[in-house]
Amino acid sequence: MRILIYLFDGVTALDAIGPYESLSRLPDVDILFVARAQGPLRTGDGFLGLHADAAIGEAGAADMLIVPGGQRDAVAREARDPELLAWLRTIDAVTRRTCSVCTGAILLAAAGLLSGRRAATHWRARDILPKLGVRYSGERVTADGKYLTSAGVSAGIDMGLTLCAEIAGRELAEAAQLSMEYDPRPPFDAGDHRTAGPERIALVETLRT
Repeated sequence: MRILIYLFDGVTALDAIGPYESLSRLPDVDILFVARAQGPLRTGDGFLGLHADAAIGEAGAADMLIVPGGQRDAVAREARDPELLAWLRTIDAVTRRTCSVCTGAILLAAAGLLSGRRAATHWRARDILPKLGVRYSGERVTADGKYLTSAGVSAGIDMGLTLCAEIAGRELAEAAQLSMEYDPRPPFDAGDHRTAGPERIALVETLRT
């Protein structure tokens, strides 16, 4: 199983690393981080550096593609890049699964891959998908055909474990979850925009995201 994870300057770290942590625990997987050029990239907050091991033009075919989201301006920049959109369409033609985390769905939609489909994304981007011909699902993880998309940031872990079960079966997926000690018990009941108050939603705009 060959898996490509796309990186770009401005990416959200957990969008890429969440599914990676799940999938990397499986036997017989080969995970490659790719970008438009090989080398270092910075996350959207500028604090963390990640490294792409290959350029997209050199990555070759893959069984699975995962596209993370990122900082708003960075995602908008990527969505306007004809080279990237062409590559997404090319690699999608041979994948068994094409996946996104958070606003990575915008990049798949911009490439025309999600047209007429349901998809998850970060709640703050829920109004963007319909403009690109995609129905926003509001779900944490959404499957539509071979496309698997997740809501924001931490939901990428859930998507990764869903993929683990598809690839290796539920027992190994549950073992991967146990290995990660992924048993979320958040200190606050504030993770869903549909139940959060307007004050908390407004406060999100002041955060570094």
